[in-house]
Amino acid sequence: MTGPSEESAPGHPEQAAAPAQPGLFADDRTDSHPHPDTSGAFDVQPTQAVAPPPNPAVSGPHQVPNPAVSGPHQVPQYGYDQNLPPLQPQYDPAQQYQAHAQYPQQPPSSGLPQPQGGRHAAPPQPGHGHDLSTAHLVKQTKRPPQSGWRKALYVGTGKLLNPGESPADTRRRELIARVNQPLRGCYKIAMLSLKGGVGKTTVTTTLGSTFASLRGDRVVAVDANPDRGTLSQKIPLETTATVRHLLRDAARITRYSDVRSYTSQGSSRLEILASEQDPAVSEAFSEDDYRRTVNLLEHFYNIVLTDCGTGLMHSAMKGVLDGADALVVVSSGSVDGARSASATLDWLEAHGYGELVKRSVAVINSVRPKGGSVDLDKLSAHFGAKVRAVCKVPFDPHLEEGAEIELDRLSGDTRLALLELAATVADGFATPLSQGYR
Repeated sequence: MTGPSEESAPGHPEQAAAPAQPGLFADDRTDSHPHPDTSGAFDVQPTQAVAPPPNPAVSGPHQVPNPAVSGPHQVPQYGYDQNLPPLQPQYDPAQQYQAHAQYPQQPPSSGLPQPQGGRHAAPPQPGHGHDLSTAHLVKQTKRPPQSGWRKALYVGTGKLLNPGESPADTRRRELIARVNQPLRGCYKIAMLSLKGGVGKTTVTTTLGSTFASLRGDRVVAVDANPDRGTLSQKIPLETTATVRHLLRDAARITRYSDVRSYTSQGSSRLEILASEQDPAVSEAFSEDDYRRTVNLLEHFYNIVLTDCGTGLMHSAMKGVLDGADALVVVSSGSVDGARSASATLDWLEAHGYGELVKRSVAVINSVRPKGGSVDLDKLSAHFGAKVRAVCKVPFDPHLEEGAEIELDRLSGDTRLALLELAATVADGFATPLSQGYR
């Protein structure tokens, strides 16, 4: 006798009826999610291998069928429709914006397009797009010309046509900017030459006048020549006071107006502190006297130039060299003048002032109308191997007079050469030596 489980299904006498699923009644299999017709889908042939079980790494109601099983023997999972496309992550603009704001330099992890504007655009960064500088807001125009036919055209057309500044004007403006470099404290420049008649005092006056006329700070030149120096003759004399009187009254000097009564000032605003005119008295101007003088002046002046004598061994010279931030060695365009200047540099290197020599500026001053047969370029190359820079000052009839110097009376070439000299010296303002290597 055969039991109910052994009865053959209608239409399939050789196949046993499929057992009921655990926990389900027969009526429960017809629900809102009908299964596809499985007629004949569960026929197991005796010679066919049994399908492997589903992938255990994937579980849940949306388990994807094992790709190793295909064909009519693949067992579908509950609630899974093979005809539906794979699930895609939902696009959330807010999440994409937060991720982009937190990691702006990382590429998006998904292939979804990123918002470029609109309500999801990133807020502007502070300062971006809100530049209030003059260059950003004010329309830039050409600089008006300062010389030549460009200036004539500019003025002749009532400033309607502006051809712009010439290359020479541009060069001059750049040099002026270098002359006006920021300067902290007091910068001390020693003007030196072993040979007389090379124009050392003239270069001291013109260099100091160039600084004083272009910069807004105070500039003073001190005459430290023990042989009755002539520095005070280069500007109009306003007082008969000398450096001796300044040292005598040093305890009563507390402000600039007190010092000003001992100096004379020219039209360029350069002030000069004269030396004693009596050679017997000036010989007593010692190293200590010079140090006291500079220590007093540096409280009221930004640039102090010292017009030294022709000797390196007189008493004040050590104080001058020890306190100098820069050195200007003046030479003429002649052979003997160049040899004297070169000997000066050699002596300084041999006596422990090598760093000062490296910061020095050599000036080739043309004291004669014609340069002669001396090759100034080769002379410049000789000095250039020892010092930081070499400058040339051309001959000028106004300087040859030996009288009071007015910058307005100098030729254009001379003024440009002096401007280049001042700019070259000013390049050393950033690194003074008086507080450093000694």
